[in-house]
Amino acid sequence: MASLLALDIGNTRLKWALYAHGEPGADVLAGGAVFLDHIDTLADGPWATLPLKPQAMIGCVVAGDAVRRRAEEQVEECFDFEPRWVVSSPAESGMVNGYDHPTRLGADRWVAMIGARHRMLAQAGGAAPRPMVVVMVGTAVTVEAIDAEGRFLGGLILPGHGIMLRALESGTAGLHVPTGEVREFPTNTSDALTSGGTYAIAGAVERMVQHVRRHCGAEPACYMTGGAGWKMAPSMSVEFELVESLIMDGLLVIARDRAARIAG
Repeated sequence: MASLLALDIGNTRLKWALYAHGEPGADVLAGGAVFLDHIDTLADGPWATLPLKPQAMIGCVVAGDAVRRRAEEQVEECFDFEPRWVVSSPAESGMVNGYDHPTRLGADRWVAMIGARHRMLAQAGGAAPRPMVVVMVGTAVTVEAIDAEGRFLGGLILPGHGIMLRALESGTAGLHVPTGEVREFPTNTSDALTSGGTYAIAGAVERMVQHVRRHCGAEPACYMTGGAGWKMAPSMSVEFELVESLIMDGLLVIARDRAARIAG
């Protein structure tokens, strides 16, 4: 299979990886991340010295059309192929989209769920598939519920740590937001703010695990990803696996399955 450039453009950063092949488990040949303000440096920067020129690209973007166009300009300047972007659809790669309007689901959420399902099935090793809760902790936090058959049941969206703290700072007189620690019983404002945001996210995850457990009659596999996922790890009371990038995993699954459909 052809070498593949995968792009994940979030609300804060563009993350990229060059894979030897467009399939799950492919070797990573290069990768990196830039803040959105620095997208225009990719063509003359890290992409100018890649160990291998990619033969195709796949990506997802939630930052808006203007940012997507800037990324496309960098791709077109460096490589000889058309950028391909994943948009949410009613079904893809074994997942069924239960959103009221499937195309309005954020592409990053959809791709991460596809990556998580592939991971769960691989871990099951032929055993019965499990329902899942998929958590992305970034600028915003999403908490998704998927049943054992791969149907997306619905999900939560809540502010990430930074948005919560900035909202409190701007809406509360005299409250300034320093960096605090997560404590069971905070005794200063800094720790109280950090602990409150952390436990709000943990509580949303725990509530969704309860919903899925009750709805599906089985214990869900819980996966967490995103740039701030490591911050949540010590404060979680439910069992979960921290995965570096479910979005990249999902992009590889989609690339493989689309290539197989074309070949077939």
